[in-house]
Amino acid sequence: MYSKTLQSVAIIVAHPDDETLWAGGTLLAHPDWQCFVVSLCRKNDENRAAKFYAVLKILHAQGIMGNLDDSPEQAPLDGKQVEQQILDLLPPKPFDLVITHHRSGEYTRHRRHEETSTAVINLWNEGKISADQLWTFAYQDGNKAYFPKASANAPYFEVLTKEIWDKKYAIITEIYGFEPNSWEAQTTPKSEAFWIFDKSASAP
Repeated sequence: MYSKTLQSVAIIVAHPDDETLWAGGTLLAHPDWQCFVVSLCRKNDENRAAKFYAVLKILHAQGIMGNLDDSPEQAPLDGKQVEQQILDLLPPKPFDLVITHHRSGEYTRHRRHEETSTAVINLWNEGKISADQLWTFAYQDGNKAYFPKASANAPYFEVLTKEIWDKKYAIITEIYGFEPNSWEAQTTPKSEAFWIFDKSASAP
């Protein structure tokens, strides 16, 4: 697992469960990290929101939810609206690390993942989010050919231990309540990967 000593980590995702699917193993393996998780959608979904806050306790994290539109139509959101929602929810302090979606998402395709990534990257590049490093999830699904899997060529690639993966899978199935045959449960990656950017260069 990643060895750098971190004091504060922000995880900014579109939905409750994204933090677990794409980074849950890494977070579980680092209980010493002081994590703050922002989910931009589903604040008013009482069932999903309650599960999100239950998961935060397991991850030893704090967090907050927003209520950006997440209707099935997935109409495009204004980029500035997404950026402002992030700034409204994220504590105004420097972080050692910010983790978020990749601009292309983790699978083909989810507009809110892509919009979240673009907004976070823009805010970080402009210095409106202060963090020494920015990591974006590194997954791909071969244009829906298979369930999303971690990109082995990413600078951070880690095969999760069975103990950690079992805990991650339990969060998805027992806390979030997805059935074993659901897309989420079948997807739950056994490896995690991230693209890493630091202050020496802007994230693309």
